[in-house]
Amino acid sequence: MNDQTVKRSCQAPHLPGLLSPDELRAAVHSGEITTVMLAVPDMMGRLKGKRLSASVFLDRMLAKSEACAYILATDVDMTPLEGFDLTGWDDGYGDLSVIPSQDTIRVLPYLPGAALIHADVTDEAGELLEIAPRHMLRTQLDKLASLGLEVRVGLESEFVLYQGSPLQAHTARYRGLQPVAFHNLDYALDHPPALTDFFQHLEDALHGAGAPVESVKTEGAPGQLEIAFPYGPAMTACDAYTVYKHAVRHIAQRRGMTPTFMAAPRTGTGSGLHIHLSLLNVADYRNAFATCPDEGELPETMQRAIAGLISAMPYLAPLYAPHANSYKRYNPHSFAPTRFTWGYDNRSCAIRVTGHGTGRHLEVRLPGADANPYLALALAATLAAIHHGLTTEPELPPHTAGDAYQAPDALPVPRDLGEALADFDDSKIAQNAFGAAAVRHYAHATQHEIDAHRGRVTDIELDRGFLRA
Repeated sequence: MNDQTVKRSCQAPHLPGLLSPDELRAAVHSGEITTVMLAVPDMMGRLKGKRLSASVFLDRMLAKSEACAYILATDVDMTPLEGFDLTGWDDGYGDLSVIPSQDTIRVLPYLPGAALIHADVTDEAGELLEIAPRHMLRTQLDKLASLGLEVRVGLESEFVLYQGSPLQAHTARYRGLQPVAFHNLDYALDHPPALTDFFQHLEDALHGAGAPVESVKTEGAPGQLEIAFPYGPAMTACDAYTVYKHAVRHIAQRRGMTPTFMAAPRTGTGSGLHIHLSLLNVADYRNAFATCPDEGELPETMQRAIAGLISAMPYLAPLYAPHANSYKRYNPHSFAPTRFTWGYDNRSCAIRVTGHGTGRHLEVRLPGADANPYLALALAATLAAIHHGLTTEPELPPHTAGDAYQAPDALPVPRDLGEALADFDDSKIAQNAFGAAAVRHYAHATQHEIDAHRGRVTDIELDRGFLRA
């Protein structure tokens, strides 16, 4: 993210794929739009909802739609889970009210005739659900707004692309898959034709959907790609990110390919979801992290933000590393952090200070590709940690100038989801940031994820024990 990107971050141009309600109405009447997809981001950040006849949607655009409450009380397999306060078998899994967000109407060029609208959810009393990812992010944005600060983020997303359809991958039990490229193509520009065509299709589709990319590159692992997005408002960035994942999966499948956003899809490969973040002073819309041309001491706001991230993120890991697999990405010299450190232009750190002058900003390197953007990126966990730093002023530890994997005094990243849950469940920082109900909700989901892995025999157990035990 360059200096000019940050300078432009206060601007919010009307992107080509975004429609006003009046423009949607006109597109429906002309027959250009025939279907509206009304979508609620679930606990994993996936879009869940219904396809509605566009004319029917227009008739009820300002009215409530409904969706079963279990979409926010389930696991990756959409299994109804007991033990949530929100809903369960004891109340018959009733409905939530779904409220369209009318500034998120967008066309989807890769699905002709379709428009997508993000939505919020409310309870029977009409109150927004505090455990809904979009509202959890909004709450953190409001807290920073009360301090006179607005958030701008640019996201960098990594994923691995394999040859063959999702059905073929499933039939193979996701083993022995061939990546679209067979060796390290990091920063390469001589991509295989099939990969170049995929890039072009994805770039065009996202531009047409009002979610344009800033850059596209191949990464270090075979078949690994990185897509970077321009700076913008945090909620807009998250909404666009869910469109991006939806588009990647759809376009890849149409081309006989399968993407995965697992944090560690194979041993030795890690995919991250990095956040480039800055804060704007509302009074003058200047970057609160900006430094003078002589690159002197970091501004106090930035120092407090870093201190908050270092002191609070250890207690929020289930929100940015939500799966058992998430922790298999954190390996020494993998470019994924293993300790809660910060440094200047140091990619071995969890928090990287980067950019220059008015473009100075932070890169948070903790979330993996499997993270829910609303909970992990600028986004609820990261912003909660920054708010903690700005309001409680924890001590800023020294920066790490060398190999952060060898920093002996820095707290290590949790080794597994069990450690992460223990720190999150009893954390006053998490309770203060999100409230007891939200912490209880996500702690329960995390415990279910842990339980789902217990008792399952893994490949490594067979490799090491079948003939040797």
